[in-house]
Amino acid sequence: MPLFLTLLTSLVGAMSFFMALFYVLSRARVFETGPDGPQGRSLVLHWLFFTGITITGSYLGIQLPDGVIANTRAVGAMVAGFVGGPLLGMAVGATAGVHRIWLGGTTAVAGAAATLMEGLVGGLVRRWLARTEGAGRLPGWRLAAGVTMVTEVIHMGLVMVLSPNNPDPLHVAQTIGPPMITANAIGVALFALVMRDRQRDRDQVRADSSARALRAARRTIGLLGRGYDAARLPEVARILLEETGAGAVCLTDASQVLAFEGLGADHHRAPGPIVSHHTRRAIETGEVVFADGQSEHYDCPITSACPLDSVLIAPLSLDGVVIGTVQVFEPRHRRFSSVNRSLGEGLAALLSAQLLAARYQETKGLLTEQELKLVQAQVNPHFLFNALNTIAAVLRLDPERARGLLLHLAAFFRKNLKRPAALATLREELEHVGAYLEIEKARFADRLTVETEVDPSLLDLRLPAFTLQPLVENAFKHGLAHRLGPGTARIRARRDAAAALIEIEDDAGAYRTAGPGDGPPGGAGDGLGMRLVDKRIKNLVGPSWGLAVACVPGELTRVTVRVPLPEAPP
Repeated sequence: MPLFLTLLTSLVGAMSFFMALFYVLSRARVFETGPDGPQGRSLVLHWLFFTGITITGSYLGIQLPDGVIANTRAVGAMVAGFVGGPLLGMAVGATAGVHRIWLGGTTAVAGAAATLMEGLVGGLVRRWLARTEGAGRLPGWRLAAGVTMVTEVIHMGLVMVLSPNNPDPLHVAQTIGPPMITANAIGVALFALVMRDRQRDRDQVRADSSARALRAARRTIGLLGRGYDAARLPEVARILLEETGAGAVCLTDASQVLAFEGLGADHHRAPGPIVSHHTRRAIETGEVVFADGQSEHYDCPITSACPLDSVLIAPLSLDGVVIGTVQVFEPRHRRFSSVNRSLGEGLAALLSAQLLAARYQETKGLLTEQELKLVQAQVNPHFLFNALNTIAAVLRLDPERARGLLLHLAAFFRKNLKRPAALATLREELEHVGAYLEIEKARFADRLTVETEVDPSLLDLRLPAFTLQPLVENAFKHGLAHRLGPGTARIRARRDAAAALIEIEDDAGAYRTAGPGDGPPGGAGDGLGMRLVDKRIKNLVGPSWGLAVACVPGELTRVTVRVPLPEAPP
Protein backbone atom coordinates (compact mmCIF):
# COMPACT_ATOMS: atom_id res chain seq x y z
CA MET A 1 0.00 0.00 0.00
CA PRO A 2 1.42 3.44 -0.87
CA LEU A 3 2.69 5.47 2.09
CA PHE A 4 0.02 8.12 1.47
CA LEU A 5 -2.82 5.61 1.89
CA THR A 6 -1.13 4.01 4.89
CA LEU A 7 -0.80 7.33 6.68
CA LEU A 8 -4.27 8.47 5.64
CA THR A 9 -5.91 5.25 6.83
CA SER A 10 -4.14 5.40 10.20
CA LEU A 11 -4.97 9.08 10.68
CA VAL A 12 -8.64 8.62 9.75
CA GLY A 13 -8.83 5.69 12.17
CA ALA A 14 -7.47 7.86 15.00
CA MET A 15 -9.83 10.67 14.05
CA SER A 16 -12.79 8.28 14.07
CA PHE A 17 -12.13 7.55 17.74
CA PHE A 18 -12.34 11.25 18.50
CA MET A 19 -15.53 11.60 16.49
CA ALA A 20 -17.30 8.81 18.38
CA LEU A 21 -16.21 10.30 21.71
CA PHE A 22 -17.28 13.80 20.71
CA TYR A 23 -20.66 12.62 19.41
CA VAL A 24 -21.44 11.00 22.76
CA LEU A 25 -20.17 13.89 24.87
CA SER A 26 -21.92 16.51 22.72
CA ARG A 27 -25.21 15.17 24.13
CA ALA A 28 -24.09 15.85 27.71
CA ARG A 29 -25.53 18.97 29.30
CA VAL A 30 -22.09 20.18 30.43
CA PHE A 31 -21.17 20.58 26.74
CA GLU A 32 -24.22 22.72 25.92
CA THR A 33 -23.19 26.28 25.14
CA GLY A 34 -24.99 29.55 24.67
CA PRO A 35 -24.56 32.09 21.86
CA ASP A 36 -21.36 33.39 23.48
CA GLY A 37 -19.79 29.95 23.76
CA PRO A 38 -18.85 28.02 26.92
CA GLN A 39 -18.49 30.04 30.11
CA GLY A 40 -17.14 29.37 33.60
CA ARG A 41 -16.99 25.68 34.52
CA SER A 42 -18.10 24.68 31.05
CA LEU A 43 -15.17 26.60 29.53
CA VAL A 44 -12.70 24.63 31.67
CA LEU A 45 -14.34 21.33 30.67
CA HIS A 46 -14.17 22.28 27.00
CA TRP A 47 -10.47 23.19 27.37
CA LEU A 48 -9.71 19.85 29.02
CA PHE A 49 -11.69 17.89 26.43
CA PHE A 50 -10.24 19.52 23.31
CA THR A 51 -6.72 19.59 24.77
CA GLY A 52 -7.09 15.87 25.39
CA ILE A 53 -8.16 15.30 21.78
CA THR A 54 -5.27 17.39 20.48
CA ILE A 55 -2.62 15.71 22.61
CA THR A 56 -4.05 12.24 21.91
CA GLY A 57 -3.83 13.09 18.22
CA SER A 58 -0.07 13.22 18.63
CA TYR A 59 0.09 9.86 20.41
CA LEU A 60 -2.18 8.14 17.87
CA GLY A 61 -0.20 9.59 14.97
CA ILE A 62 2.33 7.76 12.82
CA GLN A 63 5.96 8.01 14.02
CA LEU A 64 8.47 8.69 11.24
CA PRO A 65 12.27 9.11 11.36
CA ASP A 66 13.79 12.17 13.12
CA GLY A 67 10.85 12.48 15.52
CA VAL A 68 8.42 13.46 12.77
CA ILE A 69 4.77 12.63 13.62
CA ALA A 70 1.99 12.48 11.06
CA ASN A 71 -1.02 13.34 13.21
CA THR A 72 -4.56 14.73 13.56
CA ARG A 73 -3.63 17.31 16.18
CA ALA A 74 -5.23 20.12 14.16
CA VAL A 75 -8.72 18.70 14.68
CA GLY A 76 -8.90 19.44 18.43
CA ALA A 77 -7.42 22.94 18.22
CA MET A 78 -9.48 24.00 15.21
CA VAL A 79 -12.78 22.72 16.61
CA ALA A 80 -12.02 24.32 20.00
CA GLY A 81 -11.75 27.67 18.20
CA PHE A 82 -15.03 27.07 16.35
CA VAL A 83 -16.82 26.26 19.62
CA GLY A 84 -15.28 28.76 22.05
CA GLY A 85 -13.65 31.49 20.02
CA PRO A 86 -10.02 32.68 19.95
CA LEU A 87 -9.49 32.37 23.72
CA LEU A 88 -10.40 28.67 23.90
CA GLY A 89 -8.75 27.87 20.56
CA MET A 90 -5.43 29.48 21.57
CA ALA A 91 -5.55 27.92 25.07
CA VAL A 92 -5.95 24.45 23.55
CA GLY A 93 -3.35 25.15 20.84
CA ALA A 94 -0.80 26.51 23.32
CA THR A 95 -1.22 23.61 25.75
CA ALA A 96 -0.97 20.98 23.03
CA GLY A 97 1.92 22.90 21.44
CA VAL A 98 3.93 22.81 24.65
CA HIS A 99 3.26 19.08 24.84
CA ARG A 100 4.42 18.64 21.23
CA ILE A 101 7.72 20.38 22.04
CA TRP A 102 8.09 18.14 25.07
CA LEU A 103 7.75 15.09 22.80
CA GLY A 104 10.70 16.37 20.82
CA GLY A 105 11.70 15.77 17.21
CA THR A 106 12.92 17.93 14.37
CA THR A 107 9.44 19.21 13.51
CA ALA A 108 8.33 19.83 17.14
CA VAL A 109 8.57 23.65 16.97
CA ALA A 110 6.78 23.80 13.62
CA GLY A 111 4.03 21.49 14.95
CA ALA A 112 3.60 23.56 18.13
CA ALA A 113 3.40 26.84 16.18
CA ALA A 114 0.92 25.33 13.72
CA THR A 115 -1.34 24.01 16.50
CA LEU A 116 -1.45 27.43 18.18
CA MET A 117 -2.15 29.07 14.81
CA GLU A 118 -4.97 26.62 14.04
CA GLY A 119 -6.68 27.27 17.37
CA LEU A 120 -6.49 31.02 16.71
CA VAL A 121 -7.81 30.71 13.16
CA GLY A 122 -10.74 28.55 14.35
CA GLY A 123 -11.63 31.23 16.91
CA LEU A 124 -11.40 34.02 14.31
CA VAL A 125 -13.72 32.08 12.03
CA ARG A 126 -16.28 31.87 14.86
CA ARG A 127 -15.97 35.61 15.49
CA TRP A 128 -16.42 36.36 11.78
CA LEU A 129 -19.55 34.18 11.64
CA ALA A 130 -20.93 35.96 14.69
CA ARG A 131 -20.64 39.30 12.87
CA THR A 132 -22.06 38.08 9.57
CA GLU A 133 -24.65 35.46 10.58
CA GLY A 134 -25.39 36.12 14.25
CA ALA A 135 -24.01 35.12 17.63
CA GLY A 136 -23.39 31.43 18.22
CA ARG A 137 -23.38 30.37 14.57
CA LEU A 138 -21.01 27.53 13.67
CA PRO A 139 -19.26 26.90 10.34
CA GLY A 140 -20.67 24.47 7.82
CA TRP A 141 -18.63 21.43 6.85
CA ARG A 142 -17.35 22.96 3.61
CA LEU A 143 -16.03 26.09 5.32
CA ALA A 144 -14.58 24.00 8.16
CA ALA A 145 -12.79 21.66 5.75
CA GLY A 146 -11.53 24.52 3.58
CA VAL A 147 -10.09 26.50 6.49
CA THR A 148 -8.42 23.37 7.88
CA MET A 149 -6.81 22.57 4.53
CA VAL A 150 -5.41 26.11 4.32
CA THR A 151 -3.98 25.98 7.85
CA GLU A 152 -2.45 22.56 7.24
CA VAL A 153 -0.79 23.87 4.07
CA ILE A 154 0.63 26.67 6.22
CA HIS A 155 1.68 23.97 8.70
CA MET A 156 3.72 22.30 5.99
CA GLY A 157 5.32 25.64 5.20
CA LEU A 158 6.28 26.02 8.86
CA VAL A 159 7.79 22.52 8.76
CA MET A 160 10.10 23.62 5.98
CA VAL A 161 11.01 26.93 7.68
CA LEU A 162 11.20 25.92 11.34
CA SER A 163 12.94 22.53 11.05
CA PRO A 164 16.64 23.47 10.59
CA ASN A 165 17.84 20.23 12.18
CA ASN A 166 15.92 18.06 9.74
CA PRO A 167 18.11 16.90 6.84
CA ASP A 168 15.33 17.18 4.27
CA PRO A 169 12.31 19.25 5.50
CA LEU A 170 10.89 19.50 1.99
CA HIS A 171 10.70 15.71 1.75
CA VAL A 172 9.02 15.59 5.17
CA ALA A 173 6.40 18.10 4.05
CA GLN A 174 5.79 16.19 0.84
CA THR A 175 5.45 12.92 2.75
CA ILE A 176 3.16 13.89 5.63
CA GLY A 177 1.45 16.86 3.99
CA PRO A 178 -1.17 15.20 1.73
CA PRO A 179 -2.46 12.65 4.30
CA MET A 180 -2.46 15.19 7.16
CA ILE A 181 -4.22 17.83 5.07
CA THR A 182 -6.81 15.29 3.95
CA ALA A 183 -7.38 13.54 7.30
CA ASN A 184 -7.56 16.73 9.36
CA ALA A 185 -9.91 18.36 6.85
CA ILE A 186 -12.19 15.31 6.94
CA GLY A 187 -12.09 15.22 10.73
CA VAL A 188 -12.90 18.91 11.21
CA ALA A 189 -15.67 18.70 8.59
CA LEU A 190 -17.28 15.77 10.43
CA PHE A 191 -17.00 17.63 13.73
CA ALA A 192 -18.69 20.62 12.07
CA LEU A 193 -21.54 18.39 10.87
CA VAL A 194 -22.08 17.06 14.39
CA MET A 195 -21.96 20.57 15.89
CA ARG A 196 -24.40 21.93 13.32
CA ASP A 197 -26.71 18.97 14.01
CA ARG A 198 -26.64 19.72 17.75
CA GLN A 199 -27.24 23.39 17.02
CA ARG A 200 -30.31 22.53 14.95
CA ASP A 201 -31.55 20.33 17.78
CA ARG A 202 -31.14 23.18 20.26
CA ASP A 203 -32.84 25.65 17.91
CA GLN A 204 -35.76 23.23 17.54
CA VAL A 205 -35.96 22.87 21.33
CA ARG A 206 -36.08 26.64 21.69
CA ALA A 207 -38.76 26.91 18.98
CA ASP A 208 -40.88 24.19 20.62
CA SER A 209 -40.41 25.80 24.01
CA SER A 210 -41.41 29.21 22.67
CA ALA A 211 -44.56 27.79 21.07
CA ARG A 212 -45.60 25.99 24.25
CA ALA A 213 -44.77 29.02 26.40
CA LEU A 214 -46.91 31.25 24.17
CA ARG A 215 -49.77 28.74 24.31
CA ALA A 216 -49.54 28.64 28.10
CA ALA A 217 -49.40 32.44 28.20
CA ARG A 218 -52.57 32.69 26.09
CA ARG A 219 -54.36 30.31 28.46
CA THR A 220 -53.26 32.18 31.59
CA ILE A 221 -53.55 35.79 30.45
CA GLY A 222 -57.14 36.15 31.62
CA LEU A 223 -56.30 34.73 35.05
CA LEU A 224 -53.14 36.76 35.66
CA GLY A 225 -54.76 39.88 34.21
CA ARG A 226 -56.90 40.01 37.37
CA GLY A 227 -53.94 39.80 39.72
CA TYR A 228 -51.30 37.50 41.15
CA ASP A 229 -53.02 35.95 44.15
CA ALA A 230 -53.81 32.57 45.69
CA ALA A 231 -57.39 32.52 44.35
CA ARG A 232 -56.34 32.21 40.69
CA LEU A 233 -52.89 30.62 40.80
CA PRO A 234 -53.98 26.97 41.28
CA GLU A 235 -55.65 27.11 37.86
CA VAL A 236 -52.52 28.79 36.41
CA ALA A 237 -50.37 26.00 37.89
CA ARG A 238 -52.63 23.32 36.35
CA ILE A 239 -52.30 24.95 32.93
CA LEU A 240 -48.50 25.14 33.23
CA LEU A 241 -48.36 21.50 34.32
CA GLU A 242 -50.30 20.47 31.20
CA GLU A 243 -48.13 22.54 28.87
CA THR A 244 -44.75 21.52 30.33
CA GLY A 245 -45.56 17.85 30.87
CA ALA A 246 -43.31 18.07 33.93
CA GLY A 247 -43.64 16.14 37.18
CA ALA A 248 -44.91 19.14 39.14
CA VAL A 249 -45.32 22.92 38.94
CA CYS A 250 -45.23 25.38 41.82
CA LEU A 251 -45.98 29.11 42.04
CA THR A 252 -44.90 31.28 44.95
CA ASP A 253 -44.83 34.89 45.97
CA ALA A 254 -41.84 36.31 47.85
CA SER A 255 -42.75 34.55 51.11
CA GLN A 256 -45.34 31.81 50.51
CA VAL A 257 -46.12 28.85 48.30
CA LEU A 258 -49.38 29.88 46.60
CA ALA A 259 -50.05 26.91 44.29
CA PHE A 260 -48.62 23.42 43.77
CA GLU A 261 -49.80 20.85 41.21
CA GLY A 262 -48.44 17.41 40.33
CA LEU A 263 -46.23 14.82 42.06
CA GLY A 264 -45.61 15.58 45.72
CA ALA A 265 -48.80 17.60 46.15
CA ASP A 266 -49.63 15.40 49.17
CA HIS A 267 -46.92 17.13 51.22
CA HIS A 268 -46.15 20.29 49.22
CA ARG A 269 -49.31 22.05 50.35
CA ALA A 270 -50.46 25.51 49.34
CA PRO A 271 -50.76 28.01 50.77
CA GLY A 272 -47.76 27.53 53.02
CA PRO A 273 -44.40 29.07 53.89
CA ILE A 274 -41.37 28.80 51.62
CA VAL A 275 -38.98 26.24 53.15
CA SER A 276 -36.74 25.40 50.18
CA HIS A 277 -33.30 27.03 50.17
CA HIS A 278 -33.34 26.83 46.37
CA THR A 279 -36.44 29.04 46.25
CA ARG A 280 -35.04 31.50 48.76
CA ARG A 281 -31.84 31.75 46.70
CA ALA A 282 -33.79 32.53 43.52
CA ILE A 283 -35.81 35.23 45.29
CA GLU A 284 -32.77 36.80 46.96
CA THR A 285 -30.54 36.84 43.88
CA GLY A 286 -33.18 37.32 41.18
CA GLU A 287 -31.43 34.62 39.13
CA VAL A 288 -32.58 31.26 37.76
CA VAL A 289 -31.73 28.37 40.09
CA PHE A 290 -31.34 24.94 38.49
CA ALA A 291 -30.82 21.71 40.38
CA ASP A 292 -30.40 19.21 37.53
CA GLY A 293 -30.67 16.01 39.58
CA GLN A 294 -27.10 15.06 38.64
CA SER A 295 -24.50 17.54 39.84
CA GLU A 296 -27.04 19.10 42.22
CA HIS A 297 -30.20 17.49 43.60
CA TYR A 298 -33.41 18.99 44.86
CA ASP A 299 -33.45 17.97 48.53
CA CYS A 300 -37.06 18.20 49.68
CA PRO A 301 -37.06 19.92 53.10
CA ILE A 302 -40.40 18.34 54.02
CA THR A 303 -39.86 14.59 53.55
CA SER A 304 -37.11 12.29 52.30
CA ALA A 305 -39.79 10.23 50.52
CA CYS A 306 -40.50 13.09 48.08
CA PRO A 307 -40.39 11.75 44.49
CA LEU A 308 -38.98 15.03 43.09
CA ASP A 309 -35.25 15.20 42.40
CA SER A 310 -34.63 18.15 40.04
CA VAL A 311 -36.09 21.64 39.76
CA LEU A 312 -35.86 24.81 37.70
CA ILE A 313 -36.80 27.92 39.69
CA ALA A 314 -37.26 31.08 37.62
CA PRO A 315 -37.99 34.40 39.38
CA LEU A 316 -41.02 36.49 38.46
CA SER A 317 -40.06 40.16 38.34
CA LEU A 318 -42.18 43.29 38.30
CA ASP A 319 -40.50 46.66 37.84
CA GLY A 320 -37.16 45.06 38.73
CA VAL A 321 -38.42 43.52 41.99
CA VAL A 322 -38.82 39.75 42.44
CA ILE A 323 -42.43 39.16 43.48
CA GLY A 324 -42.42 35.36 43.25
CA THR A 325 -41.21 32.30 41.34
CA VAL A 326 -42.41 29.72 38.85
CA GLN A 327 -40.95 26.27 39.53
CA VAL A 328 -40.83 23.19 37.30
CA PHE A 329 -39.98 19.82 38.92
CA GLU A 330 -39.05 16.38 37.60
CA PRO A 331 -39.04 13.09 39.56
CA ARG A 332 -36.02 10.87 40.25
CA HIS A 333 -36.62 8.49 37.36
CA ARG A 334 -36.98 11.20 34.69
CA ARG A 335 -34.20 13.36 33.25
CA PHE A 336 -34.86 17.09 33.28
CA SER A 337 -35.27 17.79 29.55
CA SER A 338 -33.87 20.76 27.70
CA VAL A 339 -37.42 21.56 26.59
CA ASN A 340 -38.60 21.90 30.17
CA ARG A 341 -35.62 24.02 31.11
CA SER A 342 -36.09 26.42 28.19
CA LEU A 343 -39.84 26.34 28.65
CA GLY A 344 -39.63 27.16 32.35
CA GLU A 345 -37.37 30.15 31.74
CA GLY A 346 -39.58 31.35 28.86
CA LEU A 347 -42.73 31.01 30.94
CA ALA A 348 -41.22 33.08 33.73
CA ALA A 349 -40.41 35.87 31.26
CA LEU A 350 -43.91 35.75 29.72
CA LEU A 351 -45.69 35.64 33.09
CA SER A 352 -43.62 38.59 34.28
CA ALA A 353 -44.67 40.48 31.16
CA GLN A 354 -48.33 39.59 31.82
CA LEU A 355 -48.09 40.84 35.39
CA LEU A 356 -46.49 44.06 34.16
CA ALA A 357 -49.33 44.49 31.65
CA ALA A 358 -51.89 43.84 34.40
CA ARG A 359 -50.19 46.45 36.57
CA TYR A 360 -50.36 48.91 33.68
CA GLN A 361 -54.06 48.21 33.16
CA GLU A 362 -54.71 48.63 36.86
CA THR A 363 -52.85 51.92 36.90
CA LYS A 364 -54.69 53.08 33.79
CA GLY A 365 -58.00 52.09 35.40
CA LEU A 366 -57.17 54.10 38.52
CA LEU A 367 -56.21 57.06 36.37
CA THR A 368 -59.50 56.79 34.45
CA GLU A 369 -61.41 56.62 37.73
CA GLN A 370 -59.68 59.78 38.94
CA GLU A 371 -60.47 61.49 35.64
CA LEU A 372 -64.11 60.44 36.06
CA LYS A 373 -64.18 61.93 39.52
CA LEU A 374 -62.70 65.10 38.05
CA VAL A 375 -65.58 65.29 35.57
CA GLN A 376 -68.09 64.83 38.41
CA ALA A 377 -66.37 67.49 40.49
CA GLN A 378 -66.54 69.87 37.54
CA VAL A 379 -70.16 69.10 36.71
CA ASN A 380 -71.77 69.00 40.11
CA PRO A 381 -71.03 72.48 41.54
CA HIS A 382 -71.80 74.22 38.25
CA PHE A 383 -75.05 72.38 37.68
CA LEU A 384 -76.10 72.56 41.33
CA PHE A 385 -75.71 76.34 41.38
CA ASN A 386 -77.89 76.78 38.28
CA ALA A 387 -80.46 74.23 39.47
CA LEU A 388 -80.92 75.84 42.89
CA ASN A 389 -81.34 79.25 41.31
CA THR A 390 -83.96 77.85 38.94
CA ILE A 391 -85.86 76.06 41.72
CA ALA A 392 -85.77 79.21 43.88
CA ALA A 393 -87.30 81.21 41.01
CA VAL A 394 -90.01 78.58 40.36
CA LEU A 395 -90.80 78.19 44.04
CA ARG A 396 -92.47 81.64 44.28
CA LEU A 397 -94.83 80.95 41.38
CA ASP A 398 -95.40 77.16 41.40
CA PRO A 399 -94.43 75.35 44.62
CA GLU A 400 -95.66 71.98 43.31
CA ARG A 401 -93.48 72.22 40.24
CA ALA A 402 -90.58 73.31 42.43
CA ARG A 403 -91.13 70.16 44.48
CA GLY A 404 -90.98 68.06 41.29
CA LEU A 405 -87.77 69.77 40.25
CA LEU A 406 -86.23 69.02 43.63
CA LEU A 407 -87.11 65.35 43.11
CA HIS A 408 -85.44 65.43 39.68
CA LEU A 409 -82.40 67.12 41.22
CA ALA A 410 -82.24 64.46 43.94
CA ALA A 411 -82.57 61.72 41.32
CA PHE A 412 -79.77 63.27 39.27
CA PHE A 413 -77.35 63.38 42.18
CA ARG A 414 -78.38 59.95 43.44
CA LYS A 415 -77.52 58.47 40.02
CA ASN A 416 -74.33 60.53 40.03
CA LEU A 417 -73.20 59.03 43.31
CA LYS A 418 -74.29 55.44 42.63
CA ARG A 419 -73.13 55.11 39.03
CA PRO A 420 -70.40 52.52 38.41
CA ALA A 421 -66.93 53.87 37.67
CA ALA A 422 -66.50 51.72 34.55
CA LEU A 423 -69.49 51.03 32.29
CA ALA A 424 -73.17 51.86 32.07
CA THR A 425 -75.90 51.02 29.57
CA LEU A 426 -77.32 53.58 27.17
CA ARG A 427 -80.63 53.22 29.06
CA GLU A 428 -78.90 54.30 32.32
CA GLU A 429 -77.15 57.16 30.55
CA LEU A 430 -80.48 58.43 29.14
CA GLU A 431 -82.15 58.22 32.56
CA HIS A 432 -79.32 60.23 34.06
CA VAL A 433 -79.49 62.84 31.30
CA GLY A 434 -83.31 62.90 31.58
CA ALA A 435 -83.13 64.22 35.17
CA TYR A 436 -80.65 66.86 34.03
CA LEU A 437 -82.90 67.95 31.12
CA GLU A 438 -85.93 68.39 33.37
CA ILE A 439 -83.97 70.98 35.37
CA GLU A 440 -82.74 72.71 32.22
CA LYS A 441 -86.23 72.83 30.68
CA ALA A 442 -87.47 74.61 33.80
CA ARG A 443 -84.53 76.99 33.57
CA PHE A 444 -85.16 77.88 29.92
CA ALA A 445 -88.98 77.77 30.31
CA ASP A 446 -90.69 77.82 26.90
CA ARG A 447 -87.48 78.63 25.02
CA LEU A 448 -86.22 75.02 25.03
CA THR A 449 -87.43 71.96 23.16
CA VAL A 450 -85.84 68.55 23.72
CA GLU A 451 -86.25 65.84 21.06
CA THR A 452 -85.22 62.24 21.66
CA GLU A 453 -85.02 59.52 19.01
CA VAL A 454 -83.37 56.30 20.18
CA ASP A 455 -83.30 52.88 18.53
CA PRO A 456 -84.75 50.59 21.28
CA SER A 457 -82.33 47.81 20.30
CA LEU A 458 -79.45 50.01 21.50
CA LEU A 459 -80.73 50.61 25.03
CA ASP A 460 -78.54 47.84 26.43
CA LEU A 461 -75.42 49.10 24.64
CA ARG A 462 -72.62 49.52 27.19
CA LEU A 463 -70.65 52.76 27.31
CA PRO A 464 -68.16 54.34 29.71
CA ALA A 465 -70.20 55.79 32.56
CA PHE A 466 -70.89 59.55 32.29
CA THR A 467 -70.55 59.58 28.51
CA LEU A 468 -73.70 61.56 27.64
CA GLN A 469 -74.06 63.97 30.56
CA PRO A 470 -70.91 66.07 29.81
CA LEU A 471 -71.89 66.28 26.13
CA VAL A 472 -75.46 67.38 26.89
CA GLU A 473 -74.22 69.91 29.43
CA ASN A 474 -71.72 71.22 26.88
CA ALA A 475 -74.56 71.79 24.41
CA PHE A 476 -76.33 73.98 26.95
CA LYS A 477 -73.34 75.74 28.46
CA HIS A 478 -71.62 76.68 25.18
CA GLY A 479 -74.59 76.77 22.84
CA LEU A 480 -78.23 77.04 23.90
CA ALA A 481 -77.52 79.21 26.96
CA HIS A 482 -76.36 81.99 24.64
CA ARG A 483 -79.42 82.01 22.35
CA LEU A 484 -81.86 84.84 22.74
CA GLY A 485 -84.70 82.98 21.06
CA PRO A 486 -86.05 79.40 21.29
CA GLY A 487 -83.60 76.53 21.03
CA THR A 488 -83.80 72.81 20.35
CA ALA A 489 -81.67 69.99 21.76
CA ARG A 490 -81.77 66.59 20.08
CA ILE A 491 -80.56 63.21 21.31
CA ARG A 492 -80.46 60.44 18.73
CA ALA A 493 -79.09 56.89 18.80
CA ARG A 494 -78.96 54.75 15.68
CA ARG A 495 -77.10 51.94 13.97
CA ASP A 496 -74.63 52.49 11.16
CA ALA A 497 -73.26 49.16 9.85
CA ALA A 498 -71.12 47.72 12.69
CA ALA A 499 -71.21 50.95 14.70
CA ALA A 500 -73.62 52.67 17.05
CA LEU A 501 -73.91 56.44 16.60
CA ILE A 502 -75.18 58.59 19.46
CA GLU A 503 -75.70 62.24 18.49
CA ILE A 504 -76.10 65.25 20.79
CA GLU A 505 -77.22 68.22 18.70
CA ASP A 506 -78.21 71.82 19.35
CA ASP A 507 -79.30 74.53 16.93
CA ALA A 508 -77.10 77.29 18.35
CA GLY A 509 -74.05 76.53 16.21
CA ALA A 510 -71.76 78.22 18.72
CA TYR A 511 -69.12 75.48 19.01
CA ARG A 512 -65.57 76.82 19.30
CA THR A 513 -62.95 74.89 17.30
CA ALA A 514 -60.48 73.28 19.66
CA GLY A 515 -57.05 74.83 19.88
CA PRO A 516 -53.75 72.95 20.27
CA GLY A 517 -54.02 70.54 23.17
CA ASP A 518 -57.71 71.34 23.73
CA GLY A 519 -59.17 68.08 22.53
CA PRO A 520 -58.98 64.95 20.40
CA PRO A 521 -57.91 65.09 16.75
CA GLY A 522 -60.52 66.68 14.54
CA GLY A 523 -61.78 69.13 17.14
CA ALA A 524 -63.73 66.66 19.25
CA GLY A 525 -64.17 69.02 22.12
CA ASP A 526 -62.88 72.15 23.78
CA GLY A 527 -63.99 71.24 27.32
CA LEU A 528 -62.42 68.94 29.88
CA GLY A 529 -65.53 66.75 30.02
CA MET A 530 -65.59 66.16 26.26
CA ARG A 531 -61.87 65.40 26.10
CA LEU A 532 -62.16 62.85 28.88
CA VAL A 533 -65.20 61.20 27.26
CA ASP A 534 -63.28 60.82 24.01
CA LYS A 535 -60.18 59.50 25.81
CA ARG A 536 -62.14 56.93 27.84
CA ILE A 537 -63.91 55.60 24.74
CA LYS A 538 -60.59 55.24 22.90
CA ASN A 539 -59.02 53.47 25.88
CA LEU A 540 -61.98 51.08 26.03
CA VAL A 541 -62.54 50.15 22.37
CA GLY A 542 -59.59 51.53 20.40
CA PRO A 543 -58.24 54.71 18.79
CA SER A 544 -60.53 54.55 15.73
CA TRP A 545 -63.62 55.20 17.90
CA GLY A 546 -64.69 58.17 20.00
CA LEU A 547 -66.13 61.63 19.40
CA ALA A 548 -66.54 63.70 16.24
CA VAL A 549 -67.89 67.25 16.03
CA ALA A 550 -69.70 68.98 13.17
CA CYS A 551 -70.56 72.66 13.41
CA VAL A 552 -72.35 75.08 11.11
CA PRO A 553 -71.92 78.47 12.81
CA GLY A 554 -75.24 79.95 13.85
CA GLU A 555 -77.17 76.84 12.74
CA LEU A 556 -76.14 73.66 14.56
CA THR A 557 -73.50 71.82 16.53
CA ARG A 558 -73.55 68.02 16.49
CA VAL A 559 -71.33 65.86 18.69
CA THR A 560 -71.35 62.21 17.57
CA VAL A 561 -70.29 59.35 19.81
CA ARG A 562 -69.17 56.42 17.66
CA VAL A 563 -68.70 53.04 19.33
CA PRO A 564 -68.66 49.45 17.97
CA LEU A 565 -71.76 47.31 18.23
CA PRO A 566 -71.28 44.15 20.29
CA GLU A 567 -70.97 40.98 18.25
CA ALA A 568 -74.14 38.94 18.10
CA PRO A 569 -73.95 35.61 20.01
CA PRO A 570 -73.47 32.57 17.76
